[in-house]
Amino acid sequence: MRTAHNGDPANRLSVVYTVHVVEGGEQGFLDAYEQIRKSVASVPGHIIERLGEPVDDSRQWVITSEWETPEHFFSWQQSEDHRELLVPLRNWVDRTQSLRYRVVQETMGVPS
Repeated sequence: MRTAHNGDPANRLSVVYTVHVVEGGEQGFLDAYEQIRKSVASVPGHIIERLGEPVDDSRQWVITSEWETPEHFFSWQQSEDHRELLVPLRNWVDRTQSLRYRVVQETMGVPS
């Protein structure tokens, strides 16, 4: 199992946030996400943020992040800054789902 670069791996929190972008709203979504990305980079306990673009025509984007502890994430999520950052995003998204979990096993491939 690979270890995290910050904190105890057993305490890390992984978050998967799926968003369904409205038709024609990709650029607006990307602009709104850029503000979130810049802001979260300086939040205590934040390790990494990733944005995944759909490879089909589903318009289902995925945002994943890792946090040193659940407390770091929930503190940010419940902040006024976080709520304000999400307002523009809502103009471009019609469905969301959020999953939060701890990684209990991780398998790495062998480099080729």
